[in-house]
Amino acid sequence: MSANATAVDAGRRTIAVMVLIPVVVALTLWAFAWPAARTAPRDLPIGVAGPATVATALEQDFARHEGAFEVHRYPDGTAARAAIQDRDVYGAVVVTPGGTELLTASAASPVVAGLLREAVTAQAPEGTRIQVTDVVAAPAGDPRGAVLSSSLLPLALAGAAAGVVATLLGLRGGRAAGALAGAAALAGVVGAALAHSWLGALGGNWWAEAGVLGLTVLAIGSTFAGLAALVGKPGLGLGALLMILLGNPFSGVASAPELLPTAVGTLGQWLPPGAAGSALRSVSSFDGAAAGGPLLVLALWAVAGLTATVLGARLRRPEPIEPAAAAAAPVPARAG
Repeated sequence: MSANATAVDAGRRTIAVMVLIPVVVALTLWAFAWPAARTAPRDLPIGVAGPATVATALEQDFARHEGAFEVHRYPDGTAARAAIQDRDVYGAVVVTPGGTELLTASAASPVVAGLLREAVTAQAPEGTRIQVTDVVAAPAGDPRGAVLSSSLLPLALAGAAAGVVATLLGLRGGRAAGALAGAAALAGVVGAALAHSWLGALGGNWWAEAGVLGLTVLAIGSTFAGLAALVGKPGLGLGALLMILLGNPFSGVASAPELLPTAVGTLGQWLPPGAAGSALRSVSSFDGAAAGGPLLVLALWAVAGLTATVLGARLRRPEPIEPAAAAAAPVPARAG
């Protein structure tokens, strides 16, 4: 290659770097900052219970916040509590002859629990005393949900690292799948030991939590490895886009999926980080209630990723050299 051609190529690479970095910055800021700036309730499921006339009035009060709340009516406070424990609603307003009670579940989302307290207090008649009961409280080691939300990115990075390392080490097919499964299982055990046993941020069944953590790492890691097996190293970049750049900020773990823009919240629950947050909350504080959907999402990603890892290795095997091509290949000169 001539000196001029080399200089032109170097110039193109320089311009590519100068353009690519601002694009990445803009995309990252959009993915992380835009949903946070648009946080507001959107069809947030809540319950009301009490006499028919009172319940109707409560529904009308919530309806004034157009599109903010999805109201479910229950016959009494017992039914409303059961709905909260089943993760059908985030909270409920119960009116009895003894007064008005707001039922919340800080374990489902401390942010939503605070939002409901503000909303119900603001629309209550002046002088009305609202009793607040936290039906399912967040674990003592993580009352604000900060540890849970902070753990999501390390989980995504652990899964990404597993997929990237397996790819760069040249592991293929079943060997790569086995390495990913083993790494995910160990990561789940380590994660539960730290989050549950040490920090006290999780309060459910230890092995169920370890299973969710391990399945999350497997879903993300196998996606990285599977994409790389199918399309080569650019697949690692695509995996990072899906799992880290979009999956983490769209997960809703720091607040709730219903507080994000609708399309963002929905997409986030179909990606492993968002599904992992929902499943982990369910097994940690709600005895597994409503965990089926998120676990199915994680399992589908894991199966798809492992299948791509195994089949992609076969599809991308180097093709054998044709006899004609082999005959035309130059023969190295022998010394002497």
